[in-house]
Amino acid sequence: MCISADIQTLMLTMLILLFIIGIVVCGFIFSKTTKGIPKSWFEWKTEFRYQYLGIVGLIHDARYASRDRVVLYKQPDRIAVITGGNRGIGLRIVEKLLACDMTVVMGVRDPRSAEVAVGGIVDLSQTKGKLICEQLDVGDLKSVRAFAERISQKYQKIDLLLNNAGIMFAPFKLTADGYESHFAINYLGHFMLTHLLLPKLRAAGQKGKNARIVNVSSCVNLIGRINYKDINGLKNYYPGTAYSQSKLAQILFTRHLQTLLDAEKAHVQVNVVHPGIVDTDLFEHSATTAVPFFKKIFFKTPERGSRTVVFAAIDPSIEGLGGTYLSNGGKGPFHADAKQPEKCEKLFQHSCDLLKIKQYGNGEYTL
Repeated sequence: MCISADIQTLMLTMLILLFIIGIVVCGFIFSKTTKGIPKSWFEWKTEFRYQYLGIVGLIHDARYASRDRVVLYKQPDRIAVITGGNRGIGLRIVEKLLACDMTVVMGVRDPRSAEVAVGGIVDLSQTKGKLICEQLDVGDLKSVRAFAERISQKYQKIDLLLNNAGIMFAPFKLTADGYESHFAINYLGHFMLTHLLLPKLRAAGQKGKNARIVNVSSCVNLIGRINYKDINGLKNYYPGTAYSQSKLAQILFTRHLQTLLDAEKAHVQVNVVHPGIVDTDLFEHSATTAVPFFKKIFFKTPERGSRTVVFAAIDPSIEGLGGTYLSNGGKGPFHADAKQPEKCEKLFQHSCDLLKIKQYGNGEYTL
């Protein structure tokens, strides 16, 4: 029995189509933000949006790889404070700051293990930089206040504040203060810490050499939405939605804070960074853990992910360009809401109200 050329061509086309569909389905299954299957159209829609942003992000990382660089230079007189830093991107940020001979203060949950982690990639007996590890749980406002008080007592000035610590796609949990964990750790704790340390940053800044604040965000801010009616997501919690909300919040905060700093002519600038799609432990709750080889091939390494963060912290080319969203060593696309001052101010004021801050940036807090 002879099969015509047309039928053979059709069968080949169908096989190729089935193969492509299989690849797409497998790609979706193994790159979901959760290990489970979405249970509603809202959750499916969130996943589709993440898939799209993931592809766009990987393309952006590849396209602009050549400009994703940072030049390290000696700055022995500068003091940098970073939240987290004992793993992933943060660990490589600390490595670079120490290479600049800075005093680096790490705010971490376990100071001893953090020092061991840094010692694993930096010879602490030889580096001219100075490493100090202090206890901090950025998701606990009491811990944030205690950390800020210790730092303020030890140092007359702070040149750099890197709000780096964070979580991603975690199951629902409320902190001791009653806030959803993504919102608390990624955003609200850093909002409070910045408020408490801003006097020390003002003291460090000088004309032509601003003190700098760097907020580590993500490209998923583009699909974020601030749900003022249910900020904790109690009615319809989904990890991806909580994460994108917290990352958009960081950008709105950055933009409004820079407006306030400019108004008072302070020598402090605040920038926000998307480090890229990076192979770190932050993906532990996602389906990508089933395909580690995929991350090794397509995602950035933590070292590459740290570059734009450090670029935002020290590079002279962005001096005076506060309020800028950076990705791969240059400006990147961000949420339309962050381009509307009234929406930035709304979240800023809402955050002050939540934390009972009367005058943001004066370093004072009354229980």
